[in-house]
Amino acid sequence: MEESQKKSVLEMFLFLSGEPLTLKELKSATGLEDTEITDLMDELIADYSEREGGVLIGKIAGGYQMYTNPALAEWALKFRGAVKPQKLSMPALETLAIIAYRQPITKVEVEEIRGVNSDGVVKTLLDRRLVKMVGKKEAPGKPMLYGTTREFLEYFGLKDLTGLPTLKDLEREEAA
Repeated sequence: MEESQKKSVLEMFLFLSGEPLTLKELKSATGLEDTEITDLMDELIADYSEREGGVLIGKIAGGYQMYTNPALAEWALKFRGAVKPQKLSMPALETLAIIAYRQPITKVEVEEIRGVNSDGVVKTLLDRRLVKMVGKKEAPGKPMLYGTTREFLEYFGLKDLTGLPTLKDLEREEAA
């Protein structure tokens, strides 16, 4: 198979999938080597980025995904006749940030940081599959530990948790 056909096959898989495809999944489907897939995907990402079209390809949630160009989100919403996706409330964003940066963390620890009861907010985040129970803490009562999910990475368009802004990044943004 020629290189252009390999790229086309990978592009087709991304289009059909609708969710991030891991290197392992792409290797299983194509029989190509990891380095070849990575090189081809890097080329596809660059191709889509350079043409500034309505669709982009990126590394999201530990895989590769095709997604709508954020610069054109308004047009996508008009086309679908949809209302903007339901946003997270400020308490939900605050709780989610605490969990993302401090995971694994118990609900009591989240509440100590926030200073308020977080039962409803944590339930909402669990229902939206942005956080999950990742185990139990070795402490009296064995409280549940919470962490972020793959859906969290997809929701925020992150490759992995290293894509979260650092405290220094946030301080610079506030100063600007």
